[in-house]
Amino acid sequence: MPPSLNSAEMRKRQQPHIEGPPQGPGHPRPNTCCLCWCGCCKCVWNEDRVERSERQTCTKMDSIEATEERPPTLDEVLSWSRSFEKMIHSPEGRDIFREFLRSEYSEENLLFWLACEELKKETNPTAIEEKARIIYEDYVSILSPKEVSLDSRVREGINQSLAEPSSGMYEEAQLQIYTLMHRDSFPRFLNSALYRNLVESKQSAPPDI
Repeated sequence: MPPSLNSAEMRKRQQPHIEGPPQGPGHPRPNTCCLCWCGCCKCVWNEDRVERSERQTCTKMDSIEATEERPPTLDEVLSWSRSFEKMIHSPEGRDIFREFLRSEYSEENLLFWLACEELKKETNPTAIEEKARIIYEDYVSILSPKEVSLDSRVREGINQSLAEPSSGMYEEAQLQIYTLMHRDSFPRFLNSALYRNLVESKQSAPPDI
């Protein structure tokens, strides 16, 4: 008869296994410990903490997009074509722009921008360090399947800032990705069937009474 298990072992065996986010082929996601920012080591203890933090970040990102859930008016939809700034700060505009980026396999650019916006609002030093690490692992690390395109100078600046993370440490990188979306993705979005169909549906919709 096998020896009896103590209560701690029983609880451990009863806990459900939590799968991490799906990884692209050839891009294993590292488990970095508290002393390693580059992802060169593995730390079993850190795995669950990172996964919990990622799920919390996703929840907060979802809460941003869930605000002001209402259909945009025709005037609002048309105003997006005149101002990328206005569109990206509109929850409805971000939703449809994100859908377009997903079709081009560049959704990570908007997600990175949103994560940086959340970090800039943070004031708690512990939370700043944790969020800064998650952003690095998800969007800056060369080992991440969601890595955004940053030049070497900006990337080096981020690496230096990781020793003492701050709420504004990604501002230059965020501006670079913002500019990329504005100049590259946004014109194609305005010419896409997705945006044109939205405009046409608003123009043909009966006026509100």
